[in-house]
Amino acid sequence: MAIAAQRASISRTTLTKIEKGDPSVAVGLYATVLFLMGMADRLGDLADVKSDAVGLRLEEERLPQRIRIGRRQRPTGAV
Repeated sequence: MAIAAQRASISRTTLTKIEKGDPSVAVGLYATVLFLMGMADRLGDLADVKSDAVGLRLEEERLPQRIRIGRRQRPTGAV
């Protein structure tokens, strides 16, 4: 643990916080530790909207229940 913290240029306390998922730690430090562990390819997963189940559910709740199209707004070719 001491070697990993030294390589990431962070304290052991900060490394422990990262292991626990503490939100007070900067995202850049999470990225540094993932890079040092050879897991840099997983950084893309953090920002992938499709993997955010809670965010997707919240967005779905915000969608209107019913959408009305006015007569003048109907697409061309509609009967």
